[in-house]
Amino acid sequence: MSQELKSVEYGLEKIFEGAQDFLPLLGTDYVELYVGNAKQAAHFYKTAFGFQSLAYAGLETGVKDRASYVLKQDKIRLVLTTALRSDSPIGEHVKKHGDGVKVIALWVEDARSAYAETTKRGAKSFFEPIVEKDENGEVVRSGIYGAYGETVFVFTERKNYNGVFLPGYVEWKSDYNPAPVGLKFIDHMVGNTDWNRMNEAVKWFEDVMGFVNFLSFDDKQITTEYSALMSKVMSNGNGRIKFPINEPAEGKKRSQIEEYIDFYEGEGVQHIAVATDDIIKTVADMRSRGVEFLSTPPQAYYDAIPDRLKEHMSKFKEDIKELQKLGIMIDADEEGYLLQIFTKPVEDRPTVFFEIIQRMGARGFGAGNFKALFESIEREQEKRGTL
Repeated sequence: MSQELKSVEYGLEKIFEGAQDFLPLLGTDYVELYVGNAKQAAHFYKTAFGFQSLAYAGLETGVKDRASYVLKQDKIRLVLTTALRSDSPIGEHVKKHGDGVKVIALWVEDARSAYAETTKRGAKSFFEPIVEKDENGEVVRSGIYGAYGETVFVFTERKNYNGVFLPGYVEWKSDYNPAPVGLKFIDHMVGNTDWNRMNEAVKWFEDVMGFVNFLSFDDKQITTEYSALMSKVMSNGNGRIKFPINEPAEGKKRSQIEEYIDFYEGEGVQHIAVATDDIIKTVADMRSRGVEFLSTPPQAYYDAIPDRLKEHMSKFKEDIKELQKLGIMIDADEEGYLLQIFTKPVEDRPTVFFEIIQRMGARGFGAGNFKALFESIEREQEKRGTL
């Protein structure tokens, strides 16, 4: 058991004792992706990931420069936004990065306070607090630029609002709503930084957001024969919001982080980890709908599971053969075990992908799976000629 995972067992509450709670966060409100064709992207996420139609804004609602489709599954809200004109900054973002995460909206009790506290600590303003109203009440939002790339954080205060999503949006009614696949909430979101930038991003989260670094992995722990990377996990005081941050490290060949930076043309969100209560059912369903996952680890990986889980085997409910059939990986810490799997990139550029995770007590991020995972990613890089 690594010292890093022992720190998780030590208890996040103890680690967070010194954290400043000037920015209480209630959860992830929504994640907005700028995409090339929001209508088609929405159809993909409904069909493949089981999201449901929720809300819409566009020409029909008086918005002249963009169209936004809002999708929902349990506590997850995805907003897919596309430009309607060539001179739009949304279009410029897509031209440079391809489809990618632009906005991470954080649910707060007081969006004005969140903006004041973060900007006085050094955050660059994205937009000052605004009040949006309609017949369903009002929402207060404010925004700051984040720690990496062009990603922004939007603080959303919706305690006085009862509408479907936000003022300016209307209910999106559709006859096509495939059944959900069991996705529950966003567990964490991973950001990729360029060379020698991870510690700068970590300091930004500490200084601006009051987050703490509760897990760290260096290039000796996250390494394969060909590549390596470093990672630090940032979390807010109540542990609800977690942002692992990656940085490339020297290796024989090009790491997945370097590949991302090259094709995203900058830093940004690498993947969104979404939680499920039944990963076998969720992944089987997603596979049947056409979602592509990374290749299955070798037989030796699954043969070693009983020894890796040790004291957790008595509580282990899943069929290892079924996990192997689907390519699902397993890891454990002192708190319990977790199950996880990663999709291939969800667009043509090898950039943004999703992680499906089921936690059975474990608080870690699958450190025991790093080698198998990154070897699987490297096999995909080799096919693409980018390793």
